[in-house]
Amino acid sequence: MARQLDEQIAGRFAVGRRLRVLDVGMGQGTQALRLARAGHQVTGVEREATMIAAAREALAGQPEGIRERMRIVEGDGRDTGVHFLPGSFDVVLCHGVLMYVEEPDPLLAGLARMLAPGGLLSLVVRNGDALALRPGLHGDWAGALAAFDTTNYRNRLGLDVRADRLSTLTAKLAGIGAPLHTWYGVRVFTDTAPDGTTPPDDLDALLAAEERAGRTDPYRAVAALLHLCGVRG
Repeated sequence: MARQLDEQIAGRFAVGRRLRVLDVGMGQGTQALRLARAGHQVTGVEREATMIAAAREALAGQPEGIRERMRIVEGDGRDTGVHFLPGSFDVVLCHGVLMYVEEPDPLLAGLARMLAPGGLLSLVVRNGDALALRPGLHGDWAGALAAFDTTNYRNRLGLDVRADRLSTLTAKLAGIGAPLHTWYGVRVFTDTAPDGTTPPDDLDALLAAEERAGRTDPYRAVAALLHLCGVRG
């Protein structure tokens, strides 16, 4: 996903330009820190105290120049309008958040309002068109059959969450003024790997295969996650 994001940034903005980045639901700040290290001015929004603490700890270990480029805001991603003016950011990230939001439309509209004209919106969501794949590959036939007719599922944390379908999100992005520019699949081959799996010796080959599949039909359509990139008109 990081490679996909970098590809979109490089294709849209001049080399060396310091971008204003908003990471909504930044978690422990992995992507926010990565982009701050790349020279961008990054604001991360997170509501979970444990995640904020982890992000602050990671940031504290960075050189001063990176610390100065990253700001952490404690808050809900649905309240971006409370903290920021419309059009304040060149890039807005919302990765792994929509599955926890029962009604995502207000959040999506708020994210789009944060974008400057020509700005990039990056979403990572659970693929609602591929929910049957994981239980099917594990031999859970009842679970696979049930997954065909729903966008709700139970994640590996035991939480009941929701997925999004590509067609539905495409229509929503057009409606909020940030129409879909391109999309990728994420975790095409590796979704069934247990959490905490030790990286294999051929990790580079694995990543290359995932990256190729994530941009190639029909593989990307059955990825566990979708990475959608919209552009503010």
